[in-house]
Parts: sequence; C-alpha cells; structure tokens
Amino acid sequence: MKQSNLGYFVLAAVIAGIVVGYVCNRSLGPDQTEAVAANFGLLSTTFLRMIKMIIAPLVFTGIVAGIASFGDAGDVRRVGLRAFGWFIGASLVSLLIGLALSNAAQLGVGVVLPPPAPDAPPVDTTAFSLANFITHVIPSSIVKSMAENDVLSILVFAVFFGLAASAIRPSLSQALINVIEDAFAVMLKVTGYVMWFTPFGVFGAVASVITLQGLAPLTTYAKFLGTVYLGMLLLWAILFVAAYLVLGRSVFRLLGLMRTPLIVGFATCSGEAAYPKILEQMTRFGVAPRITNLILPLAYSFNLDGMMMYLAFAVVFIAQAAGIELSFWQQFTMLLVMMITSKGVAGVPRAAIVVIGATLPVFGLPIEGVALLLAIDQFVDMGRTATNVFGNCIAAAVIAKWEGALDPTASQDQPEAIPADPLARPVA
Repeated sequence: MKQSNLGYFVLAAVIAGIVVGYVCNRSLGPDQTEAVAANFGLLSTTFLRMIKMIIAPLVFTGIVAGIASFGDAGDVRRVGLRAFGWFIGASLVSLLIGLALSNAAQLGVGVVLPPPAPDAPPVDTTAFSLANFITHVIPSSIVKSMAENDVLSILVFAVFFGLAASAIRPSLSQALINVIEDAFAVMLKVTGYVMWFTPFGVFGAVASVITLQGLAPLTTYAKFLGTVYLGMLLLWAILFVAAYLVLGRSVFRLLGLMRTPLIVGFATCSGEAAYPKILEQMTRFGVAPRITNLILPLAYSFNLDGMMMYLAFAVVFIAQAAGIELSFWQQFTMLLVMMITSKGVAGVPRAAIVVIGATLPVFGLPIEGVALLLAIDQFVDMGRTATNVFGNCIAAAVIAKWEGALDPTASQDQPEAIPADPLARPVA
C-alpha cells in the first residue's frame, strides 16, 4: 500500500465497517451480535496496541531532539507561552459555542431523567482530582510513565532531559543528542510501518460499534447529535479562518494534509492513533520538527477543543432535563472549573464522561443525567476526537509560522511518506 493512497483506504474502511456492521446487527441474534462485535474489535484493539507501542519512544525522542535544536531555554519558554495562549483561546471559543447552541436549541427540555439503576456500575471519578493531575505532570518513575503511555509526564521529563543535555558541555552532549536524533528517525520509520495497518484497525472499530448498537442511537438522539456536530463544524470554521489570517492560502493545503489524521481519529475515537500521522503531515507541510515535537504532546493534554465543547452541551442538556435553571455565568463558571481540572484525566478512557460525572454533584446537578449520554457517547466521541485532531494541527502550523519555523518551500507534491531522517545533520 502506498502511503499516498492511505487516506482513501481508510475512508473505504469506514464505509465498509458501517455496511458490514449494519448487516450483522440486523441479521444476527443478541448473543451472536456480541461475539461478532468482539471479533471485529480485535482488529481495532490490535491496531491501537501497535500505536501505544510506539507513542512513548516517539514522544520522548522527538521532544528531546526538538529542545536540543532550540539551543536556548528562552526559546522553549517563548514557544510554550505562545502555545498555551492559543490553547486557552481555542478552549474558550469552544465553550462559548457549546453554551450558545445548547441554550438556543433547548436540547434537554422534555427529556426525563432515568432513575438510577441498582446494578449499574458507577462512573469512575477517581481520576478527577488535583492530586492525580500532579501525578500526571510529575512522574515518580519515567519507566512507569512510558509503560503507561502517560504523554504529559513523558513530556515533563523529556523537557528536563533536553534542557540538561543542551546545558552541559557540547563535547559531552552532542554525541548523546545525535543518538537521540537517530532514534527519533528510526521511530518515524517504524511509525510508517504501523500506519499500513490503519485501514484494518478503522474497519474493526467501526464495524464493532455498528454491529453492537446499530444505527438506533443515531436516530433516537438525532437532534442532540446534529447540534453537537453543528457546533464542532462552527469551531472548525473559526479555527480555519484564524489559521488563514496567519498562514494565508497555504491553509488550504494544510486542510488537505489533515484528511488522513482526521479520518483515523474519527473512526478509532483515539487521538493516539492519529498522532503519528499528524507528526508526518506537519513535516510535509513544512513545520520544523522542533515545533511539532514540542507542541503536539502539549496539545494532547491541553488543547482538547472537541472535549471542551462537548462538556458545554452535556452540562446544559442535563440541567435542562432536570428542570434546573442555570444562569449563563453559572454555566460558564462550571465549565471553567471543568476545563482546568479535566487536565487530570489525560489518558483516561471516556474522559469527558468521567469529568461530567465528577463535577455534576459539586454543582447540585443529578449524576443520573450521565446515563442519558452513555448511549451515544461513542458517536459523539468520534466527532470530539476529530475536532481535537483538527485543533492540534492548526495550533502546530500557526505557532510554527509565528516562530519562523514554517518552510514555505515545502513541496506540495512531496510523497506522503515519513522521511528516513527528518533531522539529518551534516557529517563532521
């Protein structure tokens, strides 16, 4: 399979997964449906495990090589501040769009909250705490963090490591940095091999969900899903316009390069699955590796635009279903709290549900409202993951432009393959 055709294969896998899953859902009994869905799920599980296999070494070597290429801690600080400024702005825009649309559409009016089921497992909110956030930020063991693919703690350790390597005598550090740069190039090549399995993983993920749930959740919650996706499209449009103001007409080429990462993120509901492809496509767009290697790991923990918007929809929806009137400022305050504390659930599956379930009781809203969201969370998660991917791509490109680290001569016809050595250095 040629890398240039990967996007088309992934799109075909999505369509095939929907068709095959729907046929299985309609023609099989309940027991058979679960068994078949589990078999389809093996494909996506295998693919996601391959992705997890490469994330830790890819992030660590990329960040260290990127910081070493800066050569100055002040440059790292400046890039970080610009990144957080963009992240905060994008998150606030996401929240405001979600609040405006959810209040205007009155999605929860007339919805009846279900009684708590006695045998229903509670939402695990143990990951939602300041203590766990600090645990994620400051690793007790980098080996443990790498084993668990805790990107945020790997990022912190790699920043310290990269700064320390740049600070010691060049004669001692350059050899080590050369080794890390070579390891990063090797990891990019391994990533290229793993991405060949993307269509199979995407097919398995989509077919498993449709086989098990069918299309019923889509019709039952059509208004909710339609409004949420409308909000996400509006956010995409705003981010696109903001990027156009910075990047000019080249933003259209960036949009084309995003195609495969967006499809992968949408189909698998996994930002990790899309990460290697984002890294590759940003390089093709001309973003310097030192920018992508630092910004993208940060973005995966702090630039969750899709999740922020969904939190706004979910909180207003549950409040309306419970008949509780909340002023705009009450809603906005609650969401600001969620935006800050949600950083403690990086890497937690269905993190949005965890954040919602932990925050509702604090503000006097019924936690039973979470049950209304579970039936469609898989389908919403597709959209919010794709939105996160879109926002991260835009952020990396814009910050690279601000830093003068965007190559305007990057060839539009460059083959869609990971370069053998993107950090090539002259031979001494």
